[in-house]
Amino acid sequence: MNTGWWQELWRRHAHITTPLRHRGFTCDIEFGLSAYIVRVSLPDDSYLIISPPQEPPSDRPPGDPEGWIVTRERVSERSSLFERIYDSAPPAYHSRAPQPEARHGGSAEPLIAAIDQHLDRLGLLPSSVPSTAERNVLAAEPPLHDSKAPVTADSAGHVPVYTHGDAVLALTDQLNGTESHADAAALLHQILDPVNGLLERLGEFFEAAAEKAKDSEEDDGFELSYDLADAAAEVRNLTEVLDMAEARMRTLTSPAPAPQLPSSPARAPSLPPRAVPTAPPRHTR
Repeated sequence: MNTGWWQELWRRHAHITTPLRHRGFTCDIEFGLSAYIVRVSLPDDSYLIISPPQEPPSDRPPGDPEGWIVTRERVSERSSLFERIYDSAPPAYHSRAPQPEARHGGSAEPLIAAIDQHLDRLGLLPSSVPSTAERNVLAAEPPLHDSKAPVTADSAGHVPVYTHGDAVLALTDQLNGTESHADAAALLHQILDPVNGLLERLGEFFEAAAEKAKDSEEDDGFELSYDLADAAAEVRNLTEVLDMAEARMRTLTSPAPAPQLPSSPARAPSLPPRAVPTAPPRHTR
């Protein structure tokens, strides 16, 4: 596995893949006809292809095209499906008039919004995905390390948005895309710091849950409180076990820089063989 190549390729598409992964979808990065594409698996066995213009090939770097084309497709023995749900490619790539989305160019936000709207209409969008209003609220919330951040849920009691889980997922994406072990150590510090780190906050959470369980007059409340207190101790034990992990990560030597990704290779298979060092393998996040 060419780790440097994968990190660079994933980093260049993170503005597309990260919000889709937050929605629970699996994303792959492949090579299309002349440029890299994002393939998104959907729960009805169909999939999205999020692609820059393929013909003619673009000179723009991967992940930063003139515009995006999104199609939903499915191919099976019984039926096939092909529908275009977004097209912000410039009119030079089409014989017809430009689509209304063309004004957005390569911007990711309107693309993700269009996908949300289309999948919601089809019933394929997870119920925990926030509405536009909820996303605006989330954007104004305190960061993960602020223990006073509110829990997001609507008045109807719908499934809450997993804000903190999404924040950790974003941190994982940062770790996957970092190019130096020093940067990776800094991300580890956010988890392992004994005062303000994630594990310390998680220990406090389990301790609070243990106290809440004790409020019940049922016998199981006391048993649950012991289990939660044990969990808090286990989490804090991880901080001690990994006490030197940050320092050890910082002293590691980063590999030589990965070769620069070609903006539009002449030819490349959709799933390059692992034995060929100059073509990136397909990876799933």
